[in-house]
Amino acid sequence: MSTLLEKHIVELLQERNEKAISLLYDHYADTLLGVANKVVRDPEMAQDVLQESFVKIWKKADSYDPSKAKLFTWLFRIVRNTSIDKLRSVNNKTDKEIQMDVSDVYSLGVDGIRPEFMDVQEHLGNIEDKYQVVLEALFFQGMTQQEASDELNIPLGTIKSRLKIGLRELRKVYGPE
Repeated sequence: MSTLLEKHIVELLQERNEKAISLLYDHYADTLLGVANKVVRDPEMAQDVLQESFVKIWKKADSYDPSKAKLFTWLFRIVRNTSIDKLRSVNNKTDKEIQMDVSDVYSLGVDGIRPEFMDVQEHLGNIEDKYQVVLEALFFQGMTQQEASDELNIPLGTIKSRLKIGLRELRKVYGPE
């Protein structure tokens, strides 16, 4: 690609002119799709990555600095990083699905446990909020410890500690048995 065309595309990008995306797509899409496909090794996923990358390119257009890298190098890095992020996301999702499939937690027969017939929720109000929130997320909203950690923005270790302490506090309400 000529440096004149590259400069023109960069100017259009920095002006937020939508024609820049068309030019980028016309001149770089095939190569960038190849980069994505090489990383993710799935043609459909590579197409998704390319689309996500072009959205990122548009959003980050003002962050491109021609003095630091050639346009293609910048584009390449965005596509490569987006590809890696996509793979991690898919792998994490797959790992969580596998954990759910093999977990004994889900075979406890939750239908047999009816919190509304127990006064647990009533007594939950008697413990500190930080323990109450964790117990509600885990037992009444059906979250895993990792999901509660993500949702509540609390480290996983803290979730586990608060669960243990919260259960100990509830146990005091019900007595030693």
